[in-house]
Parts: sequence; structure tokens; C-alpha cells
Amino acid sequence: MELKKKDKASIRRWSSTIFQFSLMCSMALALVAFEWKSGFNYEMKSIPNENSEWILEEVPITLQTPPPPPSPPVILKPVPDDKIVDISLDKIDIDLPTEEAIPHVNISDTPPVIEVADEIEDFTDVQASFKGGMEAWYKYLLKNMTYPSQARRMGIEGLVIVRFVVNLDGSIQDAEIVRSLDPACDKEALSVIENSPKWNPGKLNGRSVRSRMVMPIRFKLD
Repeated sequence: MELKKKDKASIRRWSSTIFQFSLMCSMALALVAFEWKSGFNYEMKSIPNENSEWILEEVPITLQTPPPPPSPPVILKPVPDDKIVDISLDKIDIDLPTEEAIPHVNISDTPPVIEVADEIEDFTDVQASFKGGMEAWYKYLLKNMTYPSQARRMGIEGLVIVRFVVNLDGSIQDAEIVRSLDPACDKEALSVIENSPKWNPGKLNGRSVRSRMVMPIRFKLD
């Protein structure tokens, strides 16, 4: 059996009417919104007319003094080449802020003497030596050199090589370690070299010169 729908029960027949009614309502709301006026009242402030009095503050008139004119430039007068100009320091007035008198300095015509240190020779005809020979040197070491206790406990033994300069008067200068063994041993070796008695200076071409020496010092446990 086929079901048939009645025209009165269909809801589509009112669609055009409803659409037109909603369109008219929206247009009416738009017109009301444009024509709506707010109830805000405001008053314009009155602007003073020409007859009103204005109170103006009197500003004093000040006169500005113009700046002083620039000083005239110094004009240097040329002096002929054949004219001798006498410039003496005594005629110049120097205003010093202190009251101390300036000491007079005598200027000598001779140039100063520049002392030049004697050259240190690395190779000499006669090598510098300890006074008394090597036997006296060994006796000096046995008497004045102390084996460092820390190096002794650690069993450190070996050779320390010291380089130094023997001056003309036999004194020792610029002692340094060339070969190191232990910090304590190095310090002891430098001490015995620097505190040693004066040496015999080296000689070159028959005259005494400053020479550089290298001395080994051995640390050996008994």
C-alpha cells in the first residue's frame, strides 16, 4: 500500500511567507537602530566675548649685552736674515705659581760620560778559579752545603749545574740553574755559589775580565 502525503500537513508551503516576514522584521529593526537617538544632553561652554577682560602678566623687557669683539690677531713682523736677534733667558719674565726659586744649572760643553759595563766573556785564556784550587772548593762545599732533609728522606740524589758570572773583583753575580734536580737541592746549590768567597777572575790577553762559569754540584747520599 503506498502512503500519500497531504498538502495541508506539509510545512514547506509556509516557507516563503516566513522568509518574507523575517526579512521585513530585520529591515524594521535596522531602521529603528539608525533613527534611535540617545538621551545624553550636554552643554557647550561659553566662550568669552570681546567685552570680557583678559588678565595678562607683564613680562619685563631685558636687554642683552652683545659679546665683546674678538681680539685682534697677532701680526708677526719678519726679521731680515742678516740681523742678529738677542734672545736671553734673563729678559723673559716667567710667572711661576710657586715661590720656590729655580736652581741654576750649569751647562757644560763636554758631553756626559756614559759608563759601559765590562763585557762578559764566555771563553778566556785563563779560566776563573776558586782561591785555593779545587781542593779548597771541595772543603768549602763540605763545610757549608747541607743536604735537604726532604730530598734525603725521598732518596733524591744527582747533579745540579749552576751558571754564574765572576766579576773583576772576584765576586759572584747572576747565578742561575742550568740543570735542575729538586727545588730544595737547587736552592741549596744557588746558596753555596752566591755566598762563596771571592774567586780569582779569568784573564784574556793578559788582563782580568768578567767571565761566565759553569759549576756542577753533586748531591749523593752516604
